[in-house]
Amino acid sequence: MIEDPVLLNDWHPLARSTDLGEASILPARLLNEDLVLWRIDGEVHVWQDLCVHRGTRLSLGSIDEEGRLVCAYHGWTYNSEGECVRFPAHPEQNPPGKAKVKTYRCEEKWGLIWACVGDGAREIPEFEEWSDPSFRKVACGPYRYRASGTRAVENFLDVAHLPFLHAGMLGDRSHAEIEDYDVEVKEEGIVARNVKIWQPDPDGTGVGKNVTYTYKVLRPLTMYLAKDTEQGRFSIFSTVCPTSEFESIAWFWLAMNYGHDVPEVDLRSFQDKITSQDIPVVESQRPERLPLDLQAELHLRSDRIAVAYRRWLRSMGLTFGTA
Repeated sequence: MIEDPVLLNDWHPLARSTDLGEASILPARLLNEDLVLWRIDGEVHVWQDLCVHRGTRLSLGSIDEEGRLVCAYHGWTYNSEGECVRFPAHPEQNPPGKAKVKTYRCEEKWGLIWACVGDGAREIPEFEEWSDPSFRKVACGPYRYRASGTRAVENFLDVAHLPFLHAGMLGDRSHAEIEDYDVEVKEEGIVARNVKIWQPDPDGTGVGKNVTYTYKVLRPLTMYLAKDTEQGRFSIFSTVCPTSEFESIAWFWLAMNYGHDVPEVDLRSFQDKITSQDIPVVESQRPERLPLDLQAELHLRSDRIAVAYRRWLRSMGLTFGTA
């Protein structure tokens, strides 16, 4: 386990709720630690993926008829509290109290399974369109990066790359100018408003339009954007799971209050294409750790939100995936 209290005490996405059916088991990884997710009677459990007997992955095991997790190696059986309750080789013996798996807090929200390996003092970040029935929600991803989570987040916040990396969709090289925009930094996050750009196909509908972005950084690895046009609002809620310092997984929700005739598969394909263009560039960036020292790289006015993000991370003392 790492020694970064900022990320240890935050909530991180591990899987979609629909990926973990009743009486099923799923392996995951977070902050260099292997985890096992399992569901019984509708309740999700997140534990260290380690049998305390011989270190076997519990994710290789099964769930018995009494709703207990059984290790595949020697059959050690654990109840929902992580306590070993049975040694099959010695059924007459009561397992000692120390025969207990490390368990972690978990919650289901926004269609995702979240876990916190620290104290989880704060709530899971809000997704403001989730409960609004006028918005259609489309799940996208997961997208895997061989890069730090902070690099993936900063790419999401970078508007100046849109006319180049996503030309013909989110930008046009002949309209690459970025007007000044406003950035507000608070202890709880960052907001950038009035980020304006013309896009040939801003939302997967195939209709070009002038858009105005609002970006929000809700947590170190959770972000949000909204694009407002005459048609309505297109927004993205995205959160990144730092599986290790230089590997991460991004989960996306698209939300739209217009274009309901556009097939969901087309919207998902649109986001898949955008992200497939981003990933190799993000993976190529050096240094691998995001530099928080602003003297380490050059910055322009159009980088204002990225500069604010780096300062914000530095102020809170985040070290995992940063330099």
